[in-house]
Amino acid sequence: MNLDFSAEPLFSWYVVLLFISGAAMLILGVVNAGGLSKGWRAFNVIAGLGFMGYGIYLGFIFQGGTYIVFFKAFILPIMVIVNFFRSLSRRKATPAPQPMAAPAPYPMAAPAPYPMAGQQPMGAPAPQPMAAPQPMGAPVPQPAPAPERTV
Repeated sequence: MNLDFSAEPLFSWYVVLLFISGAAMLILGVVNAGGLSKGWRAFNVIAGLGFMGYGIYLGFIFQGGTYIVFFKAFILPIMVIVNFFRSLSRRKATPAPQPMAAPAPYPMAAPAPYPMAGQQPMGAPAPQPMAAPQPMGAPVPQPAPAPERTV
């Protein structure tokens, strides 16, 4: 294990903070409590795994030499946590949809003198169905002659 706070405190704290940052991002990505979109959750999981993996590598596998200090490992988790709580508060601020009440029954009344939308006036002939559209240049079908009425 490469953690020695007395010999290399900066390196040791960096490894610990990498691991904590990665764990926080991983938890926020896996738990769907803040109402984050699937894209943000996937980003949190991927970044969290990356930070945790790098922390584990530096803490247990790294044999010495140069290593890269990612300052984003400290800034990004703070931004993700702020975004998590902001989306959580936004979700709580929007009122939940209320179920619709059943419509109240009303007594049947005499037919209205004016038809409602989609209805025919009383005594009006029913509309004829429209012919299907024909391709360009096709002969136009003629309507059948109406039968003659005798009274």
